[in-house]
Amino acid sequence: MSIQVHQLHKRFGNYVALDDIHLDFGRGELTALLGPSGCGKTTLLRIIAGLERPDSGKVLLDGEDASAVPVRERGVGFVFQHYALFRHLTVFENIAFGLRVRDKAQRPDAASIRARVQELLAMVQLDGLGQRYPGQLSGGQRQRVALARALAVQPRVLLLDEPFGALDAQVRKELRRWLRKLHDDLHITSVFVTHDQEEALEVADRIVLMHRGRVQQEGSPAQVYGRPETPFVYGFLGNVNRLHGELAGDGALLRTGSALLNVPGGPADAAVRSGKAVAFVRPHEFEVERAAAGSDGIAATLRRALALGPVAQLELEREDNSELIEVAVPLERFERENYREGERLRARPRAMRVFPAASGATS
Repeated sequence: MSIQVHQLHKRFGNYVALDDIHLDFGRGELTALLGPSGCGKTTLLRIIAGLERPDSGKVLLDGEDASAVPVRERGVGFVFQHYALFRHLTVFENIAFGLRVRDKAQRPDAASIRARVQELLAMVQLDGLGQRYPGQLSGGQRQRVALARALAVQPRVLLLDEPFGALDAQVRKELRRWLRKLHDDLHITSVFVTHDQEEALEVADRIVLMHRGRVQQEGSPAQVYGRPETPFVYGFLGNVNRLHGELAGDGALLRTGSALLNVPGGPADAAVRSGKAVAFVRPHEFEVERAAAGSDGIAATLRRALALGPVAQLELEREDNSELIEVAVPLERFERENYREGERLRARPRAMRVFPAASGATS
């Protein structure tokens, strides 16, 4: 099933939850709605499900306006963050619940329900646990039960609201890999809400990044991470350094503190050639070398070095304004150069994206 939302607006009192949202969710695609708390992503998910009504705009399911379609007839499976399982029912009965409450004309017989539940238990890797109760399961197992229950009614769309938010880091990582594989097997159009950037980048086919009720950017994980369109997207997706300064040389240079840096490709806004600006540089986009008289780049002191796996993370304190810069270098090079805490270095961006300060780049 394809999903389109057109001109969606939703307010709660004076709070604008959704402000003119236009989106297309492709058939069989796994899309992440990503953003900070209060950005409108859960409200959008609930409107697609039919659990909330928009103030204006509409949701189209396979091209048909779903405004008047009841929740039970939308063909939507919904998975909540906190499982929402019936504690007094066994795992088997929780999964079977949606099938048992169907209208008599659509309700499968007992043998069909039993076969469907057993099939789902195997699919979510919970064989043999059907007679346990939710309280006897781990958090990861309960979330698998919740997903199996949503899949039991063979939905055409699967909606997941922070499905792994209540779990610890290791279980989250295992479950999101499992969810990706499950989606590849089933090809159900799926939308999941998360505020975890790593989760979205790892699992989704497409990311919709939201902020203050509006869509900031949408695209593949590689597109939104590699080519952010706004300062907010740059700051939200991955670690980034902000270098405040002023454009010079017709936009080809950025003066930040005592350093004068080249701006590869010019500012993000090609019409801006001068004025206050902010450059965004990811930690791995810096070159680092020992300070030498007359060398360019940003003069800084190495305050802390942390070797993590194949990468060494360096914390540099600028000499001109005491701001900190985070730099990532290959561990092999770090060990070869034998950088020491307290040593003077120079950091030079290989790449950067510069936005005019007036665009909100400082937020």
